[in-house]
Amino acid sequence: MNRRGVIDVMKKEMIAMLLAGGQGSRLGVLTADVAKPAVAFGGKYRIIDFPLSNCINSGIDTVGVLTQYQPLRLNTHIGIGIPWDLDRNNGGVTVLPPYERSNNSEWYSGTANAIYQNIRYMEQYNPDYVLILSGDHIYKMDYEVMLDFHKENNADVTIATMPVPMEEASRFGIVIADEEKKIMEFEEKPEHPRSNLASMGIYIFSWPVLRDALIAMKDQNGCDFGKHIIPYCFENKKRLFAYEFNGYWKDVGTLGSYWEANMELIDLIPEFNLYEEYWKIYTKSDSIEPQYIASEAHVERSIIGEGAEVYGDVENSVIGPNVHIGKGTVIRDSIVMQDTMIGDHVTIDKSIVAEKCEIKDGAVLGTGEEAPNKLNASIYSFGLVTVGEASVIPEGVKIGKNTAISGVTEKADYPDGNLASGEVIIKAGDRK
Repeated sequence: MNRRGVIDVMKKEMIAMLLAGGQGSRLGVLTADVAKPAVAFGGKYRIIDFPLSNCINSGIDTVGVLTQYQPLRLNTHIGIGIPWDLDRNNGGVTVLPPYERSNNSEWYSGTANAIYQNIRYMEQYNPDYVLILSGDHIYKMDYEVMLDFHKENNADVTIATMPVPMEEASRFGIVIADEEKKIMEFEEKPEHPRSNLASMGIYIFSWPVLRDALIAMKDQNGCDFGKHIIPYCFENKKRLFAYEFNGYWKDVGTLGSYWEANMELIDLIPEFNLYEEYWKIYTKSDSIEPQYIASEAHVERSIIGEGAEVYGDVENSVIGPNVHIGKGTVIRDSIVMQDTMIGDHVTIDKSIVAEKCEIKDGAVLGTGEEAPNKLNASIYSFGLVTVGEASVIPEGVKIGKNTAISGVTEKADYPDGNLASGEVIIKAGDRK
């Protein structure tokens, strides 16, 4: 009921704000034309399907999705939210890009700034609680259980946390909590961490507390939850609690973690199970024909998407929808995304091949010894070959490890028909 005594039709107990604007620069050429949350995962899914599915499985039917970088595919994928049962008249899913106001036009400059710019969207639902989520993690979580924890502790802010190896703790926001899980200290990416309890970037705020903090910190440059909002709540003696999560959670922000998380799906007993009936992962599915495995093909421990045609050998790999794999071709330990054409007698080892690529007859990917990548050794590592979207690899060329290819390449781009380990061919503008 509002101040005038009229029942508010839009009233929601908890709404979710899903931050999906990330460029995902550590995924290199995979995110040259697509936001990280829209990158394919596990064959038929996209990364954003996981937090969206968690929302509807947790009974949250109002989700604002904040987009910024390369939003087209994300917008098309989400649409009006039908696959996640989020096509609602009251609530549902709403895509929230930055927009021009009467006095100025402003890009989202930080996680909290993005939420602040959509304060009116949140106000219209007059929520009791606001759940803040990231659009680029792979996990299953019942947010209702976290909300119960928040209520039981009469918390103002609850931060989802999980233990991480101590040597990795400096990459995260680290919390120090007492036996009651009340947070005594919070350090954003400390050089010398004193705890290994890491923030997962998932927060529940009591709405008045969030609203007050966002308005108070609105002029902070690049206003961020870890750097500004959480410390502000601390200084103002708010009740902060750590909700410890012990399930599977993966930040797929690097090529290595992205490749690893896909490979974990095909373990004999997968740590992260896509086939559970009680916690389904939903996605936008096109109506396409079934997969076809030829009699001469051999498939072992792999995910094969709908509409795929397999005439060669596939081992320990994740193959997306509408992928063609030619005769005599061998694919091992690799991810091949949808609508990719792979010719005959091709060998692909430990590679990530993005959507709509063409790899012509006789090409070999992932050969030779490892060498550091010359463009960016921290991104293009892990011994992987990374092929950007809509790239073409000519017939018969050999490509080494820790390499990146983007664009329509020709034989002349490969000295003596080879791309040595650590080398890069970027033909598509200024993609990095």
